[in-house]
Amino acid sequence: MTIHPEIAKILATIPAPDGSPLDPAAMRAGEAAQVPPPADRLPLHAVEDRTAATPSGDVPVRIYTPVDSDSYGLLVYMHGGAFFLGSLDTHDHVARSLAKETGFKVISVGYRLAPEAAFPAGLRDSYAVLRWAADNGAELGWDGRSLAVAGDSSGGNFAAALTAMAKDDGWQGITHQVLFYPSLDLDFDVDRYASMRENAEGYGLETAGLAPFNAFYLENGADPADPLVSPIKRGDLSGLPPALIITAEHDPLRDEGELYAKRLAEAGVPVQLHRYAGANHGFVANFSWLPEFYAAFRETAQFLTGNEQP
Repeated sequence: MTIHPEIAKILATIPAPDGSPLDPAAMRAGEAAQVPPPADRLPLHAVEDRTAATPSGDVPVRIYTPVDSDSYGLLVYMHGGAFFLGSLDTHDHVARSLAKETGFKVISVGYRLAPEAAFPAGLRDSYAVLRWAADNGAELGWDGRSLAVAGDSSGGNFAAALTAMAKDDGWQGITHQVLFYPSLDLDFDVDRYASMRENAEGYGLETAGLAPFNAFYLENGADPADPLVSPIKRGDLSGLPPALIITAEHDPLRDEGELYAKRLAEAGVPVQLHRYAGANHGFVANFSWLPEFYAAFRETAQFLTGNEQP
């Protein structure tokens, strides 16, 4: 189907790229200016800023407690932003909605950003917070059963990579992975996936912008063929946790997410795949005010809990 009309209205107001060099500081400031004040955010039982003391250093986290309860499943969430944008604040609404709909306690990771900290800094921060959450489960009220990872776009890259890191470490703690329109292949050959050409222009994220956007993350010489850089490059996907992969119809990254789902299933991993029609890249973060896209949070809840959401 065509792009959702409400998305189309906003896309029409975005100027075409002019080829100017990217300015991370200016782009981050622009994002920060759009963050709503705390009083206008979805209320939860508790939201707390903490510092997780980890082997990767002190990592800022924001912990979202949906309701007052004796115990919770835990969900460690990594925001998107091409590895150099996004923050605890820009994706606060995503974490709040995940907590509200799933009933899990959500731990949002304020990982280090490129170019100040290129690969693998942010990934190491995220993995360290994941292990910190498990190690501090009693304090966090963890039920000891469900420990999920989730991420959107580049955060989905981290979430997928974390499952592989855990497996290679011999740690079986992750019970679910949730990938929203994940960036899984940082080799941006435009002929690798049909969606790279089908959705190349006019849908917000443009194929021509992928390489320069992700160059900050790779500028220390990281190899896109490394499975920790491009999780889809991992040869053996068996033994990874069950996955929910959500893709967008009008997204250059659509086909890599769907191929990853196919490869997981072929490796014996339980997978749920849902392509959201009429959606573009970033719709969970940018357009969840539309009921048909907010449904992604309820779908996540059903996947994590096994319960049908109202």
